[in-house]
Amino acid sequence: MLEKCKTAKERWGGVHHLVDHWLHERQELIMLLFAINGLDDYTPKNTPVSIKIQAFCQVMMDYLSAAHFEIYEQLMREADDFNDESAKAVANQLYPKIEKTTDLAVTFNDDYDTAEHCETLLGKLPERLSELAEALELRFELEDQLIQSLHTAHQSLIREG
Repeated sequence: MLEKCKTAKERWGGVHHLVDHWLHERQELIMLLFAINGLDDYTPKNTPVSIKIQAFCQVMMDYLSAAHFEIYEQLMREADDFNDESAKAVANQLYPKIEKTTDLAVTFNDDYDTAEHCETLLGKLPERLSELAEALELRFELEDQLIQSLHTAHQSLIREG
């Protein structure tokens, strides 16, 4: 029994670190979004917008990929292991809403993935960034609910084990 509890701590403690890293990546994504808008004092003013957009898109796609191919899978596995049907129901409710934000982000990435595309669509950038920022804000709220439901709710069980 002690060994099983130790394994649970190791296994789900790893999920905690994975989620922490992913949330750190979220912060980087937000900072790059501000840099595109020129709101970040740490970004050189002479950096071309296309470079800022491409850096933002790279981090955004890494963030989305980690969410869909690592984080969500681990969170669902944790809910399965703890037989938490209510958490799985919450996830099933949230995933379609999150998926809509993914689609919008991927479209933005596809539209602005090269310097040439950025230059061509530069006039639409403020409107597109505003739309994307709203979608990302919603996504972050939904993901926070997902983390709360699928992971944080189990933390006391992991610590007790």
